[in-house]
Amino acid sequence: MEKLRRVLSGQDDEEQGLTAQVLDASSLSFNTRLKWFAICFVCGVFFSILGTGLLWLPGGIKLFAVFYTLGNLAALASTCFLMGPVKQLKKMFEATRLLATIVMLLCFIFTLCAALWWHKKGLAVLFCILQFLSMTWYSLSYIPYARDAVIKCCSSLLS
Repeated sequence: MEKLRRVLSGQDDEEQGLTAQVLDASSLSFNTRLKWFAICFVCGVFFSILGTGLLWLPGGIKLFAVFYTLGNLAALASTCFLMGPVKQLKKMFEATRLLATIVMLLCFIFTLCAALWWHKKGLAVLFCILQFLSMTWYSLSYIPYARDAVIKCCSSLLS
């Protein structure tokens, strides 16, 4: 409809800048974004559960590390459909999330290194646990006062 309106008003696509044309061509509707978010998130959860199930097979630590990491990456990437990849990256590297983001990304890398190249099962499991904790801490940063509540809860348990 918008394109028809532009043609009828005498504006054609050639008068638009290249950036505007790219943004128009790549923008997704809200329903499409929501569907792909759900698909990507469900795939991430499925991969994580599959990886956990594969842990108990002989030599399954490699598969566990790969599928668990892929699951977390897919779940993280799913939010790109909601807010867009550039905005997602900007939010990931804001001051409030910077440490959690760096730890999370390093845990992804170290989990795969420990399982695939270093062949250290215990280290791979440790990095998977750290992945979970860093993803949780990162996710809590999007909920107002959630980190403060977790800190208070943990400090009251320890004292």
